[in-house]
Amino acid sequence: MNLYCLSFSDQGSRLAQRIADGFSGTAFRCKEDLSLSSFTEEYFRSGNALVFVGAIGIAVRAIAPVLNSKTTDPAVVVVDECGDFVVPILSGHLGGAHELARKLASYLNAIAVVTTATDRNGVFAVDDWARVQNAVIPNPEWIKTVSGALLAGQSVRMCSEYDLEGDPPKGVVLTKEPPFDISFGIHTGNTGPSLSVVPRILILGVGCKRGVSAEELEAAFQTLTKEHHLQPSAFLAVSSIDLKRDEPGLLQFCENHRLPLYTYSAEELESLEGPFSDSDFVRQTTGTGNVCERSSVLASGGTLLVPKTSYPNITMAVSAHDYQPDWKCFRE
Repeated sequence: MNLYCLSFSDQGSRLAQRIADGFSGTAFRCKEDLSLSSFTEEYFRSGNALVFVGAIGIAVRAIAPVLNSKTTDPAVVVVDECGDFVVPILSGHLGGAHELARKLASYLNAIAVVTTATDRNGVFAVDDWARVQNAVIPNPEWIKTVSGALLAGQSVRMCSEYDLEGDPPKGVVLTKEPPFDISFGIHTGNTGPSLSVVPRILILGVGCKRGVSAEELEAAFQTLTKEHHLQPSAFLAVSSIDLKRDEPGLLQFCENHRLPLYTYSAEELESLEGPFSDSDFVRQTTGTGNVCERSSVLASGGTLLVPKTSYPNITMAVSAHDYQPDWKCFRE
């Protein structure tokens, strides 16, 4: 976690440094190191968590101009400068602010003030659970529908592609018969309108000719995901051969999707054993018989899900990490 603390007084500065030391973060003093607006603008985008040591009102005014989305905004937590109370004010579940607040409270011997209805009422919070399961929710507008039903004492129906370890929480009913309130998996299906929980476990392996554009890659990716009914949000990274580490179109494609690019040498790719669809032409050109499949499996450490698929100037493959979800939530 990239944690950044901002304080406003001598007492707050000492507390901010204590927090930074305990959580491998960085502490700043407002006006001495940087301004309130510059701190927020820079670290709201690059950090996973912001901690304001001071008044909640200051933090609220600071983050208001840069708020973007429930699915992408970082955790924001406020700690009073006496270190008595820790209050998560943004991205409590998906961003992990509630978890951070509880950890900070334990570390400081303080009180975590968590105000969300599901937490206060001890109701299953699907967005908190999704984060713990390394999953994302691409349609967060459905969270309130599911949470509202559970808070009202109703049951929600969930369809899962996986066998989950443990017992489902109160109010969640696993079923294969539609309609569903929650759909959990990497594949799209005829589940009707429902909240989607998508594990981020897929690696997109890419082979491409020199000079391929980000637009060409995007078109191929969209075709691939539609043909194989894969959720685009299930992808965790892109992989290729090291010859492509500086390929402008590929780098732009990765930036557009906020995905890291992992690259491997021909020797590393060639040393991987498996039933890969090798090509003599590719081996003569790159030193290995297959780039997309081999790099994808090497990056995932898992199994090949979609074998080499060819598009103009591009080949793509998909592999998946081994994945065993359960019903654990942080607050449990």
